[in-house]
Amino acid sequence: MAASNDKKNITVFGAETEFDGTLTFTDKLVITGKFTGKIESKTGDLQIAKNAVCDVESLSVNSVVIYGDVKGQINAEERVEICSGSVVDGDVKTARVRIANNVEFNGQVTMLDEEPTVDLFSVASDEYKKAMLVHSDVIK
Repeated sequence: MAASNDKKNITVFGAETEFDGTLTFTDKLVITGKFTGKIESKTGDLQIAKNAVCDVESLSVNSVVIYGDVKGQINAEERVEICSGSVVDGDVKTARVRIANNVEFNGQVTMLDEEPTVDLFSVASDEYKKAMLVHSDVIK
């Protein structure tokens, strides 16, 4: 994973952590343990580690990168990345999706009608640059 200059807080649920319930967050969350319930974040980015197991009623975030096992509905405003070796059992709804080789995927993918737009005058310059990278990635 490439280093990032983001000034966001990162929260990590360790391998020994088991969480059952509704979870909301705003920045970055990494789950390496076991999660059951509902995950919600309009602006947050989620990473599900290789040995993590998530059984979700719904998962609704800005973006998610999956290395582990996820069962349930996945909604990501920006993107979903399902990495090699992961298992996903559920439908995915997102603007961009990447599914690697060696993935067990059982579900449907629904693409959002259009990419989220960014108002140049309402965001910081680094956020605008990231949005332009997202849009340029789609154009290629």
